[in-house]
Amino acid sequence: MSIPPLRVSAYTLCTAAGDGREQTLEALRARRSGLRPNDFGATPIDTWIGRVAGLEDSVLPDALTQWDCRNNRLAWRGLTTDGFREAALAARDRYGPARVAVVMGTSTSSIGASEEAYTRLDADGAYPADLRRPIIHTPHSIGDFVQHALGLTGVSVTVATACSSSAKVFAQAERLIRLGLADAAVVGGVDTLCGSVLFGFNSLELVSPEPCRPFDVARRGINLGEAAGFALLEREAAHGAWLIGYGESSDAHHMSTPHPQGLGARAAVTATLERAGITPADVDYINLHGTASLKNDEVEAMVVKDLFPATTVASSTKGWMGHTLGAAGIVEAAICLLALEHSLLPGTLNAQMLDPACGPQVRRDNVTQNCRTALSFSFGFGGSNCVLAFAREDAVSR
Repeated sequence: MSIPPLRVSAYTLCTAAGDGREQTLEALRARRSGLRPNDFGATPIDTWIGRVAGLEDSVLPDALTQWDCRNNRLAWRGLTTDGFREAALAARDRYGPARVAVVMGTSTSSIGASEEAYTRLDADGAYPADLRRPIIHTPHSIGDFVQHALGLTGVSVTVATACSSSAKVFAQAERLIRLGLADAAVVGGVDTLCGSVLFGFNSLELVSPEPCRPFDVARRGINLGEAAGFALLEREAAHGAWLIGYGESSDAHHMSTPHPQGLGARAAVTATLERAGITPADVDYINLHGTASLKNDEVEAMVVKDLFPATTVASSTKGWMGHTLGAAGIVEAAICLLALEHSLLPGTLNAQMLDPACGPQVRRDNVTQNCRTALSFSFGFGGSNCVLAFAREDAVSR
């Protein structure tokens, strides 16, 4: 099951905690959260959110205005942060525009634009003229936008598997490259806040009225956030950490509740370790899904306690930027890459007293220590699970 490792030659993220790697790292070190009281929409529900500032005032380049919507504005902001767009264009020049795949993850894409259109129907019941742009009302809006924004003409796929979406993009890209269908891939995820998500999660009684407290004994639910993140995967690159493994599973136990024994999560972890050729003792850090919902945290903590030694450091970073849904996988993969690069293993922000279900792996406080291998857990509604394994640049011999 092992796979040849792929270089992550460039990556970036934009969240409520900051734009780009440097701001994110600074927020992690300072334990400064980007969460704030909910002010989204005409009738905000009582919760906290991870809102990215300034999206309403941002604009797309003239050549891309047909894709204009909140989601694609955030995507553009991500593409133009940390020099990522330049790195992607350089890859396009090296391999050719048809040989760089685009694999994007999202859960709602640009549904916010569709919501707005329905609130502004004209006298005939049709969308207003400025929103009669079919591409922004489809699940593939984000994939199509990124492909055109980078001038790429090869494979373009949008993955929508709830909260595992932008973790699964790494697995799909690895297969495309290994099978010779691409030489490189731009992977990522973008999800922005919208009424359907906020009111939908609230109707499930999963939204917390206070800042989320993952793995805390008194946790009350999730805070929703928005984010964009991207990574460039290549077979041949001089620098960058490595994608060394992934594991996927679909336990389909329940539409919104994990399997009580975490069977799907365990299967994804086991497959990841086997593909990466490592053991649980080799893992220095795990970025947990850790949404601060009652059942998710309980089951995930049990899986980690059962499978990993006490020396492994594990945490949820949702307290910094909220649960960014379809963008969670790419955001937390980027945090793993920061941990490998800077030896900063973030703790679990806002947790005050850890649930007794947690083992010694789950930490409240940041840890500064050498980090050679990191895992990222993404477990979505419907039992769609994905785990990614990354290794530091000097930890893999080829």
